[in-house]
Amino acid sequence: MKFAMQVVLGLSLVCAGPACVAAPAPATQAAAPAPAHLKAVQDLLGAMQIEKVLKGVAARSRYSNEGQKQAVLAKLDKVPPAEIYQRLAPALTRVISADTATEMTRFYTTPYGKQVIHKKYNSAAQLIMPGMTAAVAPEEKKERKRAAYVRASKELAEAEPAIEHEAFKLLQAINKEKR
Repeated sequence: MKFAMQVVLGLSLVCAGPACVAAPAPATQAAAPAPAHLKAVQDLLGAMQIEKVLKGVAARSRYSNEGQKQAVLAKLDKVPPAEIYQRLAPALTRVISADTATEMTRFYTTPYGKQVIHKKYNSAAQLIMPGMTAAVAPEEKKERKRAAYVRASKELAEAEPAIEHEAFKLLQAINKEKR
């Protein structure tokens, strides 16, 4: 027992020296994203019609009654889409690079990209029977071959959980606001 106490005391004395004293953490704040990066992410959110993701999150959330759900959806309808893009973009610059935002904005503003967005938010569930393969449009085949698109779509797919999470946080903030 005495030996254990001596070891603890010895270690505490060794660590009391200047080498073991932790330097105070610098008061650094998260670096603000570059204005061009922020603008690129806002443009992407607009091209993706991210306000529809917020409505989907609101519809999937649990409420104590249907009236509360309708009140949240009504508040969400009063928020202009541009404000949603502005409020979401700063948090999403951590997970979406400027290059990805630019490339995916370019894609979603093409006629085929607009179809993809429309199908994402407006199509019903489809059944695919075993052995069937989904038909791939020629435009999509062309896009799938572009290296920039492949990288950007992969990064955007990986960012999807963060987008949903930030959308949920924004929905909570909007719900708490008086509108």
